[in-house]
Amino acid sequence: MDLVGGCKAFVAVSEAGSFTRGAALAGIPQSVASRRVSALERHLGGLLFDRSGRKAVLTPFGRDMLPSARRLARLADVLEQDAHHARFRPLRIAVPETCTTRDLAELDSEARAHELFLEFRPAPPGERSELVRTHQVRAAVTAVPADTGVWSVPLGVAGTTALAPGPVYLESLRVGRSGRLPRRRVWIQPEDDVPHIRDRLVRTRDAVGLRPAQVTVAGSLTAATAEVLGSADLLVCSAAQARELGMTWRAIGELRVERGFGIEAVVAADATRIRERLRHVVARALGATVGGQETA
Repeated sequence: MDLVGGCKAFVAVSEAGSFTRGAALAGIPQSVASRRVSALERHLGGLLFDRSGRKAVLTPFGRDMLPSARRLARLADVLEQDAHHARFRPLRIAVPETCTTRDLAELDSEARAHELFLEFRPAPPGERSELVRTHQVRAAVTAVPADTGVWSVPLGVAGTTALAPGPVYLESLRVGRSGRLPRRRVWIQPEDDVPHIRDRLVRTRDAVGLRPAQVTVAGSLTAATAEVLGSADLLVCSAAQARELGMTWRAIGELRVERGFGIEAVVAADATRIRERLRHVVARALGATVGGQETA
């Protein structure tokens, strides 16, 4: 039987003094309240009310059972409240620092439609997995090779000076023997300071004869952007980032390089919920593609 429902009906009827008013107090039909009390009486092995008069009067057995029934009903209410709070407890998730406030707000809004309440912690790629391992966050969007990830973001280079149509070849940045031309640099932002991106760019730099300082990692995206704004330097970034920063974006001629992202979580079910329910909105926040398709 429904022991909790029976106890709640019993308590409501005892407080109201009648089955009709007790049912209204409990928010159930009178017939349901009567059935639940009768079932509880059968379960406990004694009558709870004397039904001989117009009022529902507690029997001695009913008076003895009422305090325990009240405790059980209160505990059931507390359990329901705790379950509600647990369902809507914010899921703290580490995300790339490249995500904009608007991106994250749209992700949070979409997540709420799936009863997921997100709390974001921007962090560089090297820290996000560690935050999951140390339980400082419940989940993280992690940097992985693009061919193994859920999401991928094509990268190129962007600048504020005029760029010719078509790809930019790093070889074209090579300084001639005279060294009179300004040495243009390509800046790698912290989000791309991972082996599957950084090492490929460095190998291409060496292969086409650029000097070591011409392809280098910046201390922050802000610092890299400042260098590009004041010169003919280029920033390795996504097309979405270039638009946000007001720069012209081009693909890199010698190689195709992409950010890859996966999802890790303390509890596997959290990762599955994010991956399955929020796949496309996460892609928008990352400026990524899903299954080779660009997101709007």
